[in-house]
Amino acid sequence: FQVFKIEVLMSGRKHFVEKRYSEFHALHKKLKKFIRTPEIPSKHVRNWVPKVLEQRRQGLELYLQTIILENEELPKIFLDFLNVRHVPTLPKAESCGSFDETESEESSKLSHQPVLLFLRDPYVLPKAN
Repeated sequence: FQVFKIEVLMSGRKHFVEKRYSEFHALHKKLKKFIRTPEIPSKHVRNWVPKVLEQRRQGLELYLQTIILENEELPKIFLDFLNVRHVPTLPKAESCGSFDETESEESSKLSHQPVLLFLRDPYVLPKAN
């Protein structure tokens, strides 16, 4: 089976979470009740060709990043999925990082550059009230 390794970077701390596609799909079904969700890559992948698997990986990465970018407040379900317990207040700089795909038997690892997302400009201080 296929496992996606998610790099989560928050407040300068990095950790990794490993999730199967079925866990993404379960998250998607729960999130739809609370927020407008982006499209999730298809549940059925007919062939396990590296190119198809890479497209799925990119799709899931985009899925997570879109949720972070489009929601000022991230649902607890989403934070639990990424194993994030404490969300810092301003400035909010987060990352879904990148995925490394790991397969149980044959480890055909693909290398990826990490992606860093800033929800607000990290160099602009919030206005004082």
